[in-house]
Amino acid sequence: MGLFARWKSRLKPGAVGADCVLLWLLWLSVEQQAAKGSQINALFGVTYNSTVNAENETIYAFNHTVSRNQTDGVRVWVNLQSENPKSPVLVVVRQKQAVLSFQVPLILRGLPARRLLRTEPVVGWPVYQRKYQYTQVGRTLCQPPTHGMSENQLFYVDVSTLSIFGISYQLRVSHVESFTLLTNTKFSFTATPSQPQYFKYVFPDGVDTVIVKVNSQITFPCSVMSIQDIQCPVYDLDNNVAFIGMYQTMTTTAAITVQRKDFPSNSFYVIVVVKTEDEACGGPLKFYPLLPDKLMDPGNRSKTLDVVVTPAINSEVYIFGMLFCFGIFLSFYVLTVTAACVQYKSVFSNQIFRSFCECLFQSLCWNHFVSFSAKSFFLCVADNGSTFKRSSECAGRSRQESLSSVEEDDYDTLADIDSDKNIVRTKKFLCVSDLARKDKRVLSKKYQIYFWNIATIAVFYALPVIQLVITYQTVVNVTGNQDICYYNFLCAHPLGPISSFNNILSNLGYILLGLLFLLIVLCREIIHKRALFRNDLAALECGIPKHFGLYYAMGTALMMEGILSACYHVCPNYTNFQFDTSFMYMIAGLCMLKLYQKRHPDINASAYTAYACLAGVIFFSVLGVVFGKGNTAFWIVFSVIHILATLLLSTQLYYMGRWRLDSGVLRRMVYIIYTDSIRQCSGPMYIDRMVLLVMGNIVNWSLAAYGLIERPNDFASYLLAIGICNLLLYFAFYIIMKVSLGHN
Repeated sequence: MGLFARWKSRLKPGAVGADCVLLWLLWLSVEQQAAKGSQINALFGVTYNSTVNAENETIYAFNHTVSRNQTDGVRVWVNLQSENPKSPVLVVVRQKQAVLSFQVPLILRGLPARRLLRTEPVVGWPVYQRKYQYTQVGRTLCQPPTHGMSENQLFYVDVSTLSIFGISYQLRVSHVESFTLLTNTKFSFTATPSQPQYFKYVFPDGVDTVIVKVNSQITFPCSVMSIQDIQCPVYDLDNNVAFIGMYQTMTTTAAITVQRKDFPSNSFYVIVVVKTEDEACGGPLKFYPLLPDKLMDPGNRSKTLDVVVTPAINSEVYIFGMLFCFGIFLSFYVLTVTAACVQYKSVFSNQIFRSFCECLFQSLCWNHFVSFSAKSFFLCVADNGSTFKRSSECAGRSRQESLSSVEEDDYDTLADIDSDKNIVRTKKFLCVSDLARKDKRVLSKKYQIYFWNIATIAVFYALPVIQLVITYQTVVNVTGNQDICYYNFLCAHPLGPISSFNNILSNLGYILLGLLFLLIVLCREIIHKRALFRNDLAALECGIPKHFGLYYAMGTALMMEGILSACYHVCPNYTNFQFDTSFMYMIAGLCMLKLYQKRHPDINASAYTAYACLAGVIFFSVLGVVFGKGNTAFWIVFSVIHILATLLLSTQLYYMGRWRLDSGVLRRMVYIIYTDSIRQCSGPMYIDRMVLLVMGNIVNWSLAAYGLIERPNDFASYLLAIGICNLLLYFAFYIIMKVSLGHN
């Protein structure tokens, strides 16, 4: 009292009255706050109907027991019964270590108009982002960690508004059944955009990798599955689900592979959110509002889904699968080495026998007779695939003719008949020897350019591709957006930073078999060079000229197909599909060139021309991927180019390159049609070539018509189908001619 008296004595008389007034105002404000807010000890599973306005606030207090060994989810559901309130109702859930707040009605926005419209529907008429209003909101509370075996936790649900009019609402807080998912146990639930669902999963002992699968019987509405760590807050709305964790857009099926090492708590949340719009899943879009504050009707966007968590394959199965894959392809190496050893043994025995015979014949002075006998039975292969014994017209004079008394000077020979291309290549019956007159060394260097060019192309093409797919994989790992890559998520098995290593491993066969192909070609080239070095008659005179440059190019293309296909499967999507198909075009083109080179060694296309044409194919592939989807003008232009290219190539093949594309080509075409079809009905000179080219034109014109009518979305696959069809057609013609006409 003495202290209070001394403090009071120091104050002025007017100051005491002011302090009393301040104390009274403070007490009055506290009383008013107590009068505004009413607290209710609420129960779980009970629906509370109440009204709230700016003058009062309702606080619901809930008490429940939380156990460390068992996690029970708690869900808050609010339904607004008043229609078109001027102000929303604010719901705040205050927990021990977390706060959750949301408004009712809940406003969720669609995608921005600028992302979806290239131009405005009417020039000068703006469009606005769509807004959807939901009067029923359900949210699951994030559970704070429990330090003891069990403890009682208290949380509050505050319901308030700034509306001067009363707003009626319903509130219910309930426990979530099966909040913790069990391994290999399916659980069904229903979700909407304003009522998302999430569940908890704990890794069992001995399981390091699981696959979370979510299925639905209906395609739309579009939804999102997300995997997030156990932490608060949980991002479970359409506008924030992509903030953390891994997420994947789905229609009927989604699957995400989850590894224990990525979650320190050995557990994670599985969140399923239904999107406000279906554009992300390829669904239709509604019209855009022309007023900025217009609310759209969300409609019925309820979706029933099933979730199940299954263990992935363990490391033993993974290693066994990899070794089995290696073993299959290594078996080809073993078979090749075995066949080479058997062949070498057979050739070695034949060489011993041949050496013995040659020594015997030389001792009897029959060398000249043996040389004549060997040369007189050479085969002469016609351009149409037929075969016949080499006569004096095709193989030179026979022994009897050379012994004739007729002198060569009695004949007036034309030197041009054996050198002029216009004479040699336009004969009705062509031999392979007619098309193999160039110097072998010059042709060998010409075909060797194929290998060096494709090796250069491979380096310059593969390095940027590898860098790009590494960036893709890094973005996927950092952002968690699995929509960037189109995996088969149900059977994607990660390894390290790679999301789907098994898809990469599946391309190992291209690389190993391509390497084996190169080794076989190398061995054949070494054997051939050794035969030439020892002046082997079979290597010098028999068969078509042996040039290995195209073979090396084919093997390199096969290996690069494996490398680029593996790069594509690191993160497969629509924009980088040409990585997987570029060297498929190369393989198809090189195979056709090799088949043609076997029959026409001298008139095959140069490496520069061939790769320039293949570059044009890849260029159109990129254009088709970017602009071809639903673009009628592009398909018209491409079909016209396809048909013109087919006609030009057919003319080149029919006339063996002995024609000119100049200003007088139309005049010559009219003259040939007039003389061969109008004045007299004469058939084509080269029947077999004409049959092949007519069949090829029918197939290519049909493919062009199909593309123009159907306009397939996957242009790269359509272009690849054109190349494969032409390769198979030419290969079938080659085989049929050899079998039907008896060519060995």
